[in-house]
Amino acid sequence: MSAPTVAPRRGGLARTRRNEAIALAIPTVLPILILSVVPLFIGVATAFTDSRLARNHDTQFVGLKNFIDLGSDTQFWQSFGIGMIWAITVTALQLIGGLCLALLLNTDMKFRGITRVLALIPWAMPPVVVAVMWQMIYSPTNGPLNWLIETLGGPAKINWLGDFSLALPAVILVGVWVGMPQNTVVLLAGLQNVPGELQEAAAVDGASAWQRFFHVTLPALRPVIFSIASLSFIWNFNSFGIVYVMTEGGPGGRTMLPMLFTYLEAFKSRNTGSAAAMGDVIVIFLVAILTVALWRQLRSDRSES
Repeated sequence: MSAPTVAPRRGGLARTRRNEAIALAIPTVLPILILSVVPLFIGVATAFTDSRLARNHDTQFVGLKNFIDLGSDTQFWQSFGIGMIWAITVTALQLIGGLCLALLLNTDMKFRGITRVLALIPWAMPPVVVAVMWQMIYSPTNGPLNWLIETLGGPAKINWLGDFSLALPAVILVGVWVGMPQNTVVLLAGLQNVPGELQEAAAVDGASAWQRFFHVTLPALRPVIFSIASLSFIWNFNSFGIVYVMTEGGPGGRTMLPMLFTYLEAFKSRNTGSAAAMGDVIVIFLVAILTVALWRQLRSDRSES
């Protein structure tokens, strides 16, 4: 007669599963801790010191001095305002352009597959390559944009990146062009999840294409639009590479974004303590904006339900 099998204890089984879950999560959590959380705490701590990129510098704790000095730094707050203009404008235009392109790609057009691949090209290009390419397009001497304008009878040799009134709109156009594909992909996925029965029912009821778009498609896309708009705003406000390569913040600081100003403060002026304080202010601002947006979205969802 065989010996009866003993069932494992419930507590031991739960402990084994918990240990397995922890072991599986470590490869994901560890890089986040090393590459994101630890540098974040180091940056926060550095903001309370007089740290500098200099040899034999004796770093001292200065408390809130960097934040107090930052309050009267008009150049930083000017860059903050430019960053708001940049982030809001680029995010809005990316969203509008991405939605229009997603609606087009969601139709039964010819060569739809090739068009979808071509729409992703700006997203696949490295930011430095994009910046150099657009520098060549904007070139006042031999750029194709000026050549086209002259051919059509417009003014000759416009200095797009050197003119005080044109530099910011010029880099905004580049920001929209390079970031629109990611909006298109997300919105296209959202469009494909809109139930076709709703569109058919609205059409049977006599709704026009615009009425179906505003009363069926947009409400169904609202969560997707909120998510991609929030992420795009954060990404755009933290933009650095394209503007740095194209203008380095010029002319006269007209394209000086907050992250670019912080970079120059840290690696050109070598005031890493002050730059860390700027970074902390930017993070607090973005977290506050995201918190308010999430709260309003949750409040709207609760009221609708």
